[in-house]
Amino acid sequence: MNELFKLADSEYKKFMAPLIPTVPKDTIIGIRIPVLRKYAKSFKGTDSFMSSLPHRYFEENNLHAFLIEQINDFDDCISALNVFLPYVDNWATCDSLRPKCFKKNLDKLLACIDIWLDSKHTYTVRFGIQALMLYFLDGNFDKKYLDKVAAIKSDEYYINMMIAWYFATALAKQYSETVKYLETPKLSPLVHNKTIQKACESFRVTNEQKQYLKTLKI
Repeated sequence: MNELFKLADSEYKKFMAPLIPTVPKDTIIGIRIPVLRKYAKSFKGTDSFMSSLPHRYFEENNLHAFLIEQINDFDDCISALNVFLPYVDNWATCDSLRPKCFKKNLDKLLACIDIWLDSKHTYTVRFGIQALMLYFLDGNFDKKYLDKVAAIKSDEYYINMMIAWYFATALAKQYSETVKYLETPKLSPLVHNKTIQKACESFRVTNEQKQYLKTLKI
């Protein structure tokens, strides 16, 4: 992994370390995401690297994630994901993992999301919620997906923050259906109020909607 240290940016490490408190500071090299993604495209020894879990460094996990993104075959991608996800230990790696093959395999993806949402591992659940947010809030939207996320009850901060992010995004894209989950509260008080906060910070929610949402705080 000497090549990774050649890509290090000390100022970026200082910036990132406080943002990912679940990651030991001495395991952060400090490589900007675009730089690491570019490196992943020319990386050699993919098979041996991806079979060497767990990785020591934060950037090694990110590199692993970016190598998975490049897998074009959906089934192979899911197989690699299911091996890797239990080792993800922070929100940044989880949230930056965006496999390119998902968009063309949405029907098959839904079955995988159900499994991820039922996981006992924080970042596997977070990844599943993120997938619903990214791929099923537009033309593929169905109210039942809101129900799936609302049904998740957790004490994990990083799960709850993703639930709030999901519902805030849903308010921006599917307001009339989503606001019902706040009018008749179906979320925990923490997630409920954080959803409203995030929605009110969004430029995609109208001022009128924001004023109404503020009256729903609990």
